[in-house]
Amino acid sequence: MACTRTDPRRAPPELVVTVDPLIEAFLKSPLAQLPPPEHLSAALLRAALKQYRLPALAPPIHATQDVVVPGAQGPLRVRLYRPSAARPLPLIVFFHGGGFVIGDVEIYDDTCRVLANASGCGLASVEYRLAPEAPFPAPLEDCFSALAYLAREAPAFGFDPARLAVAGDSAGGNLATATAQLARDRQGPALRYQALIYPALDPDCDSGSMRALAEGFFLSRAVMRWYWQLYLSHPQDAANPLAAPLRAELAGLPPASVITAEFDPLRDEGEAYAERLRGAGVAVVARRYLGMIHGFASMLQVTPVAQRALADIGADLRHALSA
Repeated sequence: MACTRTDPRRAPPELVVTVDPLIEAFLKSPLAQLPPPEHLSAALLRAALKQYRLPALAPPIHATQDVVVPGAQGPLRVRLYRPSAARPLPLIVFFHGGGFVIGDVEIYDDTCRVLANASGCGLASVEYRLAPEAPFPAPLEDCFSALAYLAREAPAFGFDPARLAVAGDSAGGNLATATAQLARDRQGPALRYQALIYPALDPDCDSGSMRALAEGFFLSRAVMRWYWQLYLSHPQDAANPLAAPLRAELAGLPPASVITAEFDPLRDEGEAYAERLRGAGVAVVARRYLGMIHGFASMLQVTPVAQRALADIGADLRHALSA
């Protein structure tokens, strides 16, 4: 039976919200009781997160390899995942989440293993520079530089440069679709697909879901505002379509999958973006996962819905990148 949570400060009295029981249990567990990030420095938050990580599962995969690729202003760590010995494999270039401030290749290792296996594609997980030390547009330029290099050197790595996609979750979803904008506007690399997992797209943080789900669902409105404050170099960057893709011209972007979670403050901006893509003539598969919260797709230890969501995205990518 589903658990319910109500809070008159966030929603009308008649609104009863229903959270998946496994997610409810996670929200009550010590792993979800992080200190309020907006009260910490970025460095202290990164240190604290090392104590709050879910245990790694390390799902089996054919092969992984850590390499170094050129970023916009220096070398970047990239982890390559191969689900099989087949060559050349299609390639997904993946950008991790973490509010542009936290996250790394290690935290997303399980997610990337499952997504590579589900898609049958090679996957390159990019460890881009983080804010506030490297604010916008530095992380984005790192992501584009990594994509361009991996496309150019794809044959040497055993990947097919004609079958490329970008993917990412949360802040990484923002970077994935902004990288797709740059690839369109800079005449390549040519992308066949973009997979966006509850992307962060709107610095205003003022959507209906952002207001209704402002507290109590793992990601808060206050935390998102703090992340955006650290990411954007100047207030005017909030209007830049490369930082705020909801403001972008979307025609000519590759087809997309956009997934959202019912109890995620970012839900409405992700769904609005899917509608904007459709309006621009871009083919979109949009899925909302009921009972889920922000970050659920990486919670393989918490809910089987994580595996299902990655399988759904993997199937989309497999179809899009088939020969």
